Amino acid sequence: MAELVGAFATSHTPVMLNLPDALSEADRNTIYRHFQQLGKSLAALKPDTVVVVSDDHLHHFFLDNFPAFCIGTGDAYPAPAEHWLRAERQTLKGDSRLGAHLLGEALAADFDPSFSMQLTLDHGVLTPLILADLAASVTLVPLLINCVQPPMPTMSRCLQWGRFIGEAIRSYPGNSRIVILATGGISHDVATPRMGMVNEEFDREFLRLLGTGDDRALIRHATDRVNEAGNGAEEIRNWMVAHGAAKGAAFHVHFYKAVPSWYTGIALVEWRLRE
Repeated sequence: MAELVGAFATSHTPVMLNLPDALSEADRNTIYRHFQQLGKSLAALKPDTVVVVSDDHLHHFFLDNFPAFCIGTGDAYPAPAEHWLRAERQTLKGDSRLGAHLLGEALAADFDPSFSMQLTLDHGVLTPLILADLAASVTLVPLLINCVQPPMPTMSRCLQWGRFIGEAIRSYPGNSRIVILATGGISHDVATPRMGMVNEEFDREFLRLLGTGDDRALIRHATDRVNEAGNGAEEIRNWMVAHGAAKGAAFHVHFYKAVPSWYTGIALVEWRLRE
C-alpha cells in the first residue's frame, strides 16, 4: 500500500510574488529561504505525488455552485487562474489515478465531495510551489476546501476530512510515496478596512495547539476565535485537513512572523510522520 511520508503547511498570499519590495530585504530573504528549505525537505522525501490542500478564490466556484470539498481528478492543471499574478503561466502535472481513488474512497465512506477534471489552479496552490522551487517537478492532486463563502465546512468536519484523506492515501494500492502540503492562512483580512491587520496572538495559539495533541481545544480555538483573525484566516481549514491526516505526528514550526506589509501571518510548519 501507499505510504504518507510527509505533511507540511505554509501560508500563501499573492503579494509574496507581486510585492516583494514591500518587505525589507532581510525579512524577504528570510521568508524565501524558509520556503526553499521546505521545498528541499519535501523533495528529500521523494514523493510520487503531492496532495495540495488549498481553496478556490472565486475562480471556479461562486454562488451558483460552491462545494465544501472538491477533489481534482485530472492529469494536468493550468495555472495561475489570475491574469495579474506575477508568475509564468504553466501546466502542473496531475495524478488522476490517485485523485480517482480518493474520490471513490470518500463516497464509500459517506463523504460527498465534488470532483473536477478541469481545474485552473490559482495563487493558493501555485505561489507556495514556486517559492519552494517545486512547481516544475511535482505531480499533484489538488484538494480544494471552501474557505471563502459561507456556509463553510466546520473546523471539526475539516479535521475529520483530513483523517479520512490520510487513511485513503494509505489504502492506495502500490508503493507510492505521498506528501500532503496544505496552504493558506493564517491571520489576514482581504478587502475590508482591517486589511493589513495581523492577529499574532491568534496565530501563535493556533500553532501551539497544533502541537499539543489536544484536538478539542484546537477545534474550539479555530471555531470560536477565527473571526478575530480576519476573513482570510478561514483558510486554517486547510491546515486542519493536514493535521487530521498526520494523525498526531510530531509537529514543528519552522518559521512564523506577523508580516503586515504582506497582509498576513506567515508560517511554515511540518508534521514529522517518521519521528
